[in-house]
Amino acid sequence: MIIGYTAGVYDLFHIGHLNLLKNAKGMCDKLIVGVTVDELVSYKNKKAFIPYEERVEMVRSCRYVDAVVPQDNMDKLEMCKKLGASYLFVGDDWYGTEKWQNYEKEFAKHNIKIIYFPYTKGISSTRIRELLHQERGGTLSDLK
Repeated sequence: MIIGYTAGVYDLFHIGHLNLLKNAKGMCDKLIVGVTVDELVSYKNKKAFIPYEERVEMVRSCRYVDAVVPQDNMDKLEMCKKLGASYLFVGDDWYGTEKWQNYEKEFAKHNIKIIYFPYTKGISSTRIRELLHQERGGTLSDLK
């Protein structure tokens, strides 16, 4: 059985999230998704609009997802090893960066391959948040 893993905040769930989950499920028998806990979201100096429990339920309800786990730290390698994952799926906005090239080498030592999927251009939870805020007449500095 091929197990795949991906993780994210999944705040303001959108087509980019769906595309990632659909593509990931097409490459594995079991797709496990880590949903970032509210406390860890703060590492980006942000706050999720949708509470963790509700984000979990939305992701769990997606037909491409077989299981959901809390992602409560930044160590995706440890989670992949714990779950027996063969693949880690991420957006290609990380591809080619020095940080992720180093990750690829480290994951390869454990026979885990990082698969990059095309980032859905023009859509992100951050962009949705900005547009909603602008519609309401706020400034971007109010978003944090």
